[in-house]
Amino acid sequence: MRFIKAVLIIGFIVLVISCATNPFTGKKTIALVSNDQLFASSFAQYDQVLSDNKVLTATKDSEMITRVGQRIAVAAELWLNANGYQGYLVDYKWEYKLIESEQINAWCMPGGKIAFYTGILPIAQNETGVAAIMGHEVAHALANHGQQRMSSGMLQQAGGVAVAVASGNQSPENQELWMQAYGIGSAVGLMLPFSRSHESEADKIGLYLMAIAGYNPDEAAELWKRMKAHNDGQAPPEFLSTHPSNDSRIAHLLELSPMAKAEAKKYGVITFRPIN
Repeated sequence: MRFIKAVLIIGFIVLVISCATNPFTGKKTIALVSNDQLFASSFAQYDQVLSDNKVLTATKDSEMITRVGQRIAVAAELWLNANGYQGYLVDYKWEYKLIESEQINAWCMPGGKIAFYTGILPIAQNETGVAAIMGHEVAHALANHGQQRMSSGMLQQAGGVAVAVASGNQSPENQELWMQAYGIGSAVGLMLPFSRSHESEADKIGLYLMAIAGYNPDEAAELWKRMKAHNDGQAPPEFLSTHPSNDSRIAHLLELSPMAKAEAKKYGVITFRPIN
């Protein structure tokens, strides 16, 4: 028991001193890994992905990805500077690449390395749809969600070690049951809701960014309607998923869109680019 108490005390101290502030929410977040470490790793991984895949350049679509990405990056800097976070993006190395692949995917790594796969473009359907996806993915990076996921994973592993030690005097069968219960409980009760909260947070931040960049935030809900139709409405139950359900996400985006438009007005954006 003394060992467990010591682990808990040390863990609490680590949590207290290893926090960062999310500039978009003002909340303290877990930061057991520094951005210096994370950015260096993500830049190397990004270069590897590009070398392993066919990157499209000098095409209409690749130029669109770069154009939208640059506008979203400018919107992010405008918002951050206006809210007291000057210099927040100093270590970001923005890069926007279109990869030829049937994967319906796009992502932004910590530090601003962005990839779109050609497979997602038919669902994006237009430049505003691309902006909705881009804003969401960039939001994950700006809010340090990668850093938080890695940190929470480290804490989950540490919790597993503590459970293993605490149940060490049990029979092997009972110890295995304790470990299984911890694994399921920490995943369903902690890690999955944590991931869903990140997705909802990125939806809000992304909506604001696309609006400030001059793209109509109403299109984000339409994008997710198309995504739902593409998947034939099939998805795991929300509580077993890393993402909110399609219906929850669509409703949330519709609710947030007027707020995003109001935010964009603060930066002089009163009309949006045509959806085409």
